[in-house]
Amino acid sequence: MSQSIQRAADILEFVSIQPRTPSEVAAHLQVHRSTALRMLQTLSDTGLARRRNDGLYGAGYRLTGLAHLAHEQFDLAGVAKPHLSALGQSCSHTIHLAELQGRSIVYVDKIEQPGMVRLYSQIGQPVVLHTSGVSKAILAHQPAAVVDSMLDTCPFTGYTEATITSQDGFRNELDRVREQGWAADAGEYEDYVNCIAMPLRDAGGAVFASVSITSLKARADLDELLKLAPQLEEVTTSISKEIGWRP
Repeated sequence: MSQSIQRAADILEFVSIQPRTPSEVAAHLQVHRSTALRMLQTLSDTGLARRRNDGLYGAGYRLTGLAHLAHEQFDLAGVAKPHLSALGQSCSHTIHLAELQGRSIVYVDKIEQPGMVRLYSQIGQPVVLHTSGVSKAILAHQPAAVVDSMLDTCPFTGYTEATITSQDGFRNELDRVREQGWAADAGEYEDYVNCIAMPLRDAGGAVFASVSITSLKARADLDELLKLAPQLEEVTTSISKEIGWRP
């Protein structure tokens, strides 16, 4: 990538986070203030940046419009598919992709390995909220109002001895997930199946989806799956960055 294009991209990302002075942009790029100002003026001429009345530079209206148009091109399953397929081939387990849609969390993709026992989950099917690793990974990072509205309609049916059957217990579980950075289904829907899951973030840093590695316990128990956590984190980070997230 040419230096000028890289600098322009850095400026747009920097001023999109919050409005900046030319001096702040210069310090960020480690260039002279006159160089930064010249680039800011060029970006303003194109509408990608904007000089405000207070003298600060922020995102331009054209950039906002382009972002809105481009958003329609992003199909989560399409973006994630290569990453999920590679993860599945690497670990030889089932990979799930789930997304928060309204007040439901829905499976939007599933990568199964040849010759393996098929699991109950289906693309387009809502997850069982209180038993699923993918739902925990998402809900642990949602605003309180979203969590409240979803849990208020959850029946907390007991499916196995490991199922969490109360709101308080589930909220405690979400606290653990938030602290440790990953979620698990420890045989909570089917006692012979377990998984680990991690969240996906959008360009603004909000969690909106998650990815899980799922296996029959006879093939890999939770301790074995947790050995794959670094691979799962690498995949979720890569997908999130491709969508636009920057740590």
